[in-house]
Amino acid sequence: MVQKKQAAAGPDTEPKKRRRVGFSPADTGVEANECINIYLVSSKEEVDSPDISCVKPVDLNDFIDGDGKIYGYQGLKINVWINSISLHSYADITYQSTTNGEKGITDLKSALQNIFAETIVENKEEFLQTFSTQRDFIRNMVSDGEVMQSGATDGSSNNAEVVSSDLQVIRMQIGSPNAGLLYSRLVPLVLLFVDGSNPIDVTDPDWHLYLLIQKKEDKEDPLYRIVGFTAIYKFFRYPDRLRMRLSQILVLPSFQGKGLGTYLVEVVNNVAVAENVYDLTVEEPSEKFQHIRTCVDINRLLAFDPIKPAIDSAVQTLTKGKLSKRAQIPRFTPPLNAIEKVRESLKINKKHFLNCWEILIYLALDPIDKYMEDYTSVITNHVRSDILGKDIETPKKQVVDVPSEYEPETSFVVFKSLNGEEGNTNVQVDENKPDQEQQLKQLVDERIREIKLVAEKVSKISPKA
Repeated sequence: MVQKKQAAAGPDTEPKKRRRVGFSPADTGVEANECINIYLVSSKEEVDSPDISCVKPVDLNDFIDGDGKIYGYQGLKINVWINSISLHSYADITYQSTTNGEKGITDLKSALQNIFAETIVENKEEFLQTFSTQRDFIRNMVSDGEVMQSGATDGSSNNAEVVSSDLQVIRMQIGSPNAGLLYSRLVPLVLLFVDGSNPIDVTDPDWHLYLLIQKKEDKEDPLYRIVGFTAIYKFFRYPDRLRMRLSQILVLPSFQGKGLGTYLVEVVNNVAVAENVYDLTVEEPSEKFQHIRTCVDINRLLAFDPIKPAIDSAVQTLTKGKLSKRAQIPRFTPPLNAIEKVRESLKINKKHFLNCWEILIYLALDPIDKYMEDYTSVITNHVRSDILGKDIETPKKQVVDVPSEYEPETSFVVFKSLNGEEGNTNVQVDENKPDQEQQLKQLVDERIREIKLVAEKVSKISPKA
């Protein structure tokens, strides 16, 4: 092979400069959580104000197609302003440059519409005008609603921050035109602040909105603001009753921590009792809401005289001796007639009442430190039973086939099961039992922590507890 020979460079010959080839760095994208800030504002003066803090929504990455990242932008920053009066929104988008890399450039308009839909306004000046042009939107929408509560409820007297007379709870049937339009503007708030929630069916008349409205006097007409809401579904129970299911509940971030969630729950409880539904249930409650709900219902149960003898009986049994040393520990569940009285009078469903029952016993133990070991044994028993899904205290006989050289078809063993499990024809030693016991202990510790938190809050509100 003949190669082309390069001429030797002379001493005075300047070497040729090589051309450098540059490569753009790979576009790794930016997470939506890192570049999007959400602000709730009630006046145009608050827009762009440094005094307004952003609110923390759920995981914004879930609304971005693919891996939750935005691609093609350098220095991207998105500030979304939500008008809490009209529920319109505006996105202020800034970035340094764009690069059409391997994954292209994310369509920001489409991504934001996944959350805000038709509520988003493209022009900033038009958005600022909504504070005046849409000032009476909420008032007009709820004008045909039913006022369920004004001011404090009977149960909220201990929550000083929620007794103001400017609060109203208004109920609207979702099938009405106003309710459907109003909920369509609430959907972005549901998606942003109610974890794992999906919009309800606005064509189903069995849905009802309970709107927590703040009515502020103004130089002009009163100004109506939504500070929270809950969506309730009514469904039939054979043969002739209705049940209520709380599906969504939200207090806007700027109003949280003031007892308004408790207030809204109390109103819904009062409606359930007044309309004599079969019971009130909650669809997949969050840990935070479950705490609020339990505190409300514990106060109601402490004032419900028909179950006090049952509580006293359970406490008397628990304080007699060392339950933790017994082979079998009683379940300490409420009697069936107590469960039925609570459901019929307070509309508390059985599952929730059983959780409350553990707290009622805890509150009745005095001093609690003296009986904590036995009480923990009771909770351990409950947790283990919940995991197994069976009553673990009832001994049952079981017949299990065993291999044998002598007439294998008729060889068996009869034994009594202390944990009440039936139908298990393969008796095996669980090699992971130590791990399971550790997991059980963790679950018990978590349940005890929840009980103590509720008891502590209830004791502050109702010292008699």
